[in-house]
Amino acid sequence: TIYCQSGLMHDVAQYIEAKRVVNVTDTHVAPLYLHPLQQALNKGDIAHHTIVLPAGESTKRFSRLHTLTEDILAVSPDRNTTLLALGGGVVGDITGFAASMILRGIPFIQIPTTLLAQVDSSVGGKTGINTHYGKNTIGSFYQPKAVLIDSDTLDSLPERHLKAGYAEILKYALIGDPTFFAWLE
Repeated sequence: TIYCQSGLMHDVAQYIEAKRVVNVTDTHVAPLYLHPLQQALNKGDIAHHTIVLPAGESTKRFSRLHTLTEDILAVSPDRNTTLLALGGGVVGDITGFAASMILRGIPFIQIPTTLLAQVDSSVGGKTGINTHYGKNTIGSFYQPKAVLIDSDTLDSLPERHLKAGYAEILKYALIGDPTFFAWLE
């Protein structure tokens, strides 16, 4: 299920069934949105632990995946512990891949903070990491339990990142929906 609304970050607990979560975010997103997320989880009486990854595409590699899974396992997750991927495509890809492997699959929820992640990488269950052979060459299809989109996160994006998301939306329209393309135009 995909939920999209302004201010959703402040009410995120109502969309989470788990009583225990692990927040995974990065160094760019944490200063902007981690505190509101933690406050919402506290209001919902949801126990939480946070892991902050370095920002950027170089995070999607085996060594970082290893560290992430070890950090998650260190908090003794059970089959109901849910990972929250708070960030753009990199955070969503590596968190989803970790979720697919830990205890042979634990739930995860995407909380995308970029337009590109909101319209592309957070939906469809594509997860993975990069190798020297290419982008997303190791991964799995593993569906998130939900996608929680707070449209307010778009206010913090630079124009270049907004344009990347818009380009993806245009691509969808060009591929299969002339009416949508005309509306976008």
